[in-house]
Amino acid sequence: MDASSLSSHSLEPRHLQLLREIAARGTLAAVAKATHRTPSALSQQLRTAERELAVKLVEPDSRGIRLTPAGQLLAEGADEVIASLARVQARLDAATGEPRGSVSIGTLPSAGQVLLPQLLHRLRGSAITLTLDDFDIAEADFAARALDADIVISHSISGGVPRGAHGLISTLLAREPIDVVLPADHPLAAKAELSPGDVADLEWVGVPQGYPFDAIPVVIEQLTGAPVHRRLRLRDNHLLESLVGAGAGSACCQGSAPARHPAWCCGHWWGSAPPAASWR
Repeated sequence: MDASSLSSHSLEPRHLQLLREIAARGTLAAVAKATHRTPSALSQQLRTAERELAVKLVEPDSRGIRLTPAGQLLAEGADEVIASLARVQARLDAATGEPRGSVSIGTLPSAGQVLLPQLLHRLRGSAITLTLDDFDIAEADFAARALDADIVISHSISGGVPRGAHGLISTLLAREPIDVVLPADHPLAAKAELSPGDVADLEWVGVPQGYPFDAIPVVIEQLTGAPVHRRLRLRDNHLLESLVGAGAGSACCQGSAPARHPAWCCGHWWGSAPPAASWR
């Protein structure tokens, strides 16, 4: 299929959006669930798109359907078309008054706690409506959330861009120090800054494998050559903090997190290992 074959037919953004969703999510059932529509309604839209474009867009597959080469071509161009329409809409809004519309944001809780109140304050009285969601997931899972939100705020400890997000537009919002949470009576609690060598022998109360802060013990192992002992792996930060206060071990948390527990204290991480988490 070339450009001339489409010149006399209708290219509608809604059709491109559907093809983009199929390419990203893999099955029509997954698209239906994400968009709160029925598979039959989506099938009808596909048939309408094929009729209007006079080209086959999908074909049978072991999972149900897959995009044809023509469908894949249009799916790959969907982002470009949708972004162009959004830029034109933004210019129109600027020319006729002020930006308006709905913006959906998904965020990890710690970043949302710091950034969202300021954002809500700045947008008060504007014509922009925010839809907010929060999730505490593994770093590699944040990129998939971009399918359902206009903006996703994630953190990256493993590299410059969160894992899986290299095909997305990524903007650095902030860097925050990583705190090592220790029992208040621990010998290291008196130090304001800690190095990899200081914490190599600690027992860690950590997070599940793949979660962002699990990268910190991994880096300690790489820098010191000594294995790190993970005593427990749990997801909830408040639970981890309580266990540290009870003497179960040490943990990592965001440097912006306030000290809430009388039985533990924080020492800032520094040295050769990643000194900060990046919000993107």
